[in-house]
Amino acid sequence: MEPKTLNYEELTRVIRKLALEAGDVIMDIYNSDDFDVKSKSDDSPVTAADEAADALISAGLRAAFPDVTLVTEEQAASHSERADTFLIVDPLDGTKEFIHRRGDFTVNIAYVENGVPTRGVVYAPAKERLFFTDSVGNTVEETGPFLKDTIGQTKPLKVSQPENTALMVVASKSHRDQATDDYIAKYNVKDMTSAGSSLKFCLVATGEADIYPRLGRTMEWDTAAGHAVLNGAGGRVIRFDDHTPLAYGKDGYANPFFIAYAPGVDLKPA
Repeated sequence: MEPKTLNYEELTRVIRKLALEAGDVIMDIYNSDDFDVKSKSDDSPVTAADEAADALISAGLRAAFPDVTLVTEEQAASHSERADTFLIVDPLDGTKEFIHRRGDFTVNIAYVENGVPTRGVVYAPAKERLFFTDSVGNTVEETGPFLKDTIGQTKPLKVSQPENTALMVVASKSHRDQATDDYIAKYNVKDMTSAGSSLKFCLVATGEADIYPRLGRTMEWDTAAGHAVLNGAGGRVIRFDDHTPLAYGKDGYANPFFIAYAPGVDLKPA
């Protein structure tokens, strides 16, 4: 049975607060002298910060929305649950950035409805940037002071109007490869920046970049919140192979290659 549509005002309030609280937990560990790094079954790293943030967010979401399926990166048992409408969490996206103390890591919480991420929050605590969809689905960036129970000053976000002779490209900091560079070479690029984690979606949402191609493995929890933020700013995310919309709730929650962009970019074929 599908859950009823959530109260979006409550959803916004809850996921924003949980992201901020998780950010505090993450930064306490980030600023400590040392922290343990373990390897998961797929050899990807996991830290105490991933686990502590996951526990906090999961408990908060289950208390607030007990009838909604919850999928979270750090709880493998949740990956076997299937639904078209669900909450999905990556408590610390950019663990490698965290381990190397580079700051480009984010807390990600999203709500997916019928395969589409309609609401989300992306919080980069080390960079003090907070992006989220408001109660009507428009994306804002909050500029502070990041109080837990009160939304501070916000500015609405809108994607760029791309200049196809001088595009701004953002690409992965940790996962660049020749295939990505070859695809980017099809465009007239004015400038290129690299960023870690889901911040790349947010840079397209703010207009700081026009296009973000990802020719590499990602999971739905890596992308859902950033995708929601970009959607709410007027952007799009499509599959790399056939340019159809990137959908969620796929078997195993694995993504194909994709392109996130501002409408107006003259997209090149794969």
